[in-house]
Amino acid sequence: MNDVRRLATPLHLGRIEIQNRVFLAPMSGVTDEPFRARAVKHGAGLVVSEMVASGELAKGRRNSALRIRRPDVPVHVVQLAGREAGFMAEGARIAAGEGADIVDINMGCPAKKVTGGYCGSALMRDPDHALSLIEAVVGAVSVPVTVKMRLGWDHDSLNAPEIARRAEAAGVVMVTVHGRTRNQLYNGRADWRAIRAVKEAVSVPVVANGDAGTLADAACMLEQSGADAIMIGRAHYGAPWLAGRIAAEAAGGRKALETDISDYVISHYEDMLTLYGSVQGVRHARKHLGWYLDRHAPGTSLELRRAVMTVVEPATVIAALRAAFAARDMRSAA
Repeated sequence: MNDVRRLATPLHLGRIEIQNRVFLAPMSGVTDEPFRARAVKHGAGLVVSEMVASGELAKGRRNSALRIRRPDVPVHVVQLAGREAGFMAEGARIAAGEGADIVDINMGCPAKKVTGGYCGSALMRDPDHALSLIEAVVGAVSVPVTVKMRLGWDHDSLNAPEIARRAEAAGVVMVTVHGRTRNQLYNGRADWRAIRAVKEAVSVPVVANGDAGTLADAACMLEQSGADAIMIGRAHYGAPWLAGRIAAEAAGGRKALETDISDYVISHYEDMLTLYGSVQGVRHARKHLGWYLDRHAPGTSLELRRAVMTVVEPATVIAALRAAFAARDMRSAA
């Protein structure tokens, strides 16, 4: 059964049951606690924390501790990045101790500041070293360990199938593949067909990632990749409900979002202020507010947009949001 209805069925990782197969991708600066909690409420099958630097976590940095804190979700996944086995193992132990049900290893981030430190997708250039990190994490915790990677560093080294096979042998229980190389960054289109080689190389579930944003995309991604589940990232900008909506559509329905868009956005804004404090929270929130405006109120005046994106007084920002979304209904806006 490889049609889109599979997305509405559970996926099991050992004793962990994931309710459906439409996942929210980890995105640094995006998938924080308030965002993940909303995605789960709307029906996302699995959500993953922002990438956490294992060295920073092991050293007790406050921002890292916030990123691994367990939100109100049925399955808590913490994604770790790093290049040193000791820090990766210690980070995994800390995450599991704080309630992580799954530890995910980042081998896919293409950002220069990450790959320049020989982390993220740079690990795909040295499979032996990558495997030493995987073995360290698997050996450090009793919870399941998963890996997220790209197709390879570039088109001359499409080694995701080899690395996935070795990762499975080391104890990894699921592999997610973004259908681009590191050198592509986010340019061009994700190659869903290339993910099939990973699926054919392993027996553990494979998750396809890259460029999906609709049920039609999901159906095509499944057919081309042969994957067991899909993961959606940037299409969630301004739409935390997207994964849940696609899962509901795969089941033959459509999940209504019965709240006013301004109330929804303001609630999200206030949750970010609570999490980070008013000073940092205002800065963290701005990109989210911009995405909400772009998606749901594209005709917002420059004056209102400037107030939302630059003012530091929350009450003024909230008033501007209400004006921007005036008379908008979530069911039509979403």
